[in-house]
Amino acid sequence: MLELGVKFLIAYFLGSLMGSLLIGYLKGGVDIRTQGSGNAGGTNALRTQGFAFALGVVIIDVGKGVLAAGVVPGLNLPFVGTDPTISREWLTMACAAAAVMGHVWPVYHRFQGGKGAATLVGTVIVLAPKLLLPLLLVFVLILVASGYVGLSTMATTAALPVWLGLTALPEQQPLFWYAAFMAVFIAYCHRSNIQRMRDGVENRNPKVMLFKPRANGSDG
Repeated sequence: MLELGVKFLIAYFLGSLMGSLLIGYLKGGVDIRTQGSGNAGGTNALRTQGFAFALGVVIIDVGKGVLAAGVVPGLNLPFVGTDPTISREWLTMACAAAAVMGHVWPVYHRFQGGKGAATLVGTVIVLAPKLLLPLLLVFVLILVASGYVGLSTMATTAALPVWLGLTALPEQQPLFWYAAFMAVFIAYCHRSNIQRMRDGVENRNPKVMLFKPRANGSDG
């Protein structure tokens, strides 16, 4: 259990390194949590700081998911060792989840982070790379139909355990349960988006929509 606990914490601390705040610091102290939606993720970075800033944010946030799922579980740590009673698969899923949670609740930034999507993508790059293209297709389809980034993110995350449940069980139970947990967690992190959609005030991007909303219609 020592190995699990230590590596979980390492992945969490890694996930707590916020791309938007790191780049904001290099840009002279920009804190996007005080701008736009107040979220520290890539979408708010794009809206408030532009493409180059947001690209750097996404690279960092995706990258830490890759490291947490692909590197941290295999680390040979002094005084910790390898616990033969712990499944390597479950250890990997735990580290992946820790990074996403670190992104949402970063210990270095008063637990005020992003919504976890980019870091989750980083973990999927390691855990199920063949599913990236289908998941991207789901995201794009929902986005062009609705214009809502948050809804597209939640729908894509929810599609992952559904697909795994239909095609990968019972062989890939750790991955399925990780995906199911992440689907619920990402929806929880987007609860403010859900409320704004219900209230008809959620930001939407009509430029990417296949069918444009009427000019006199609600933004939601």
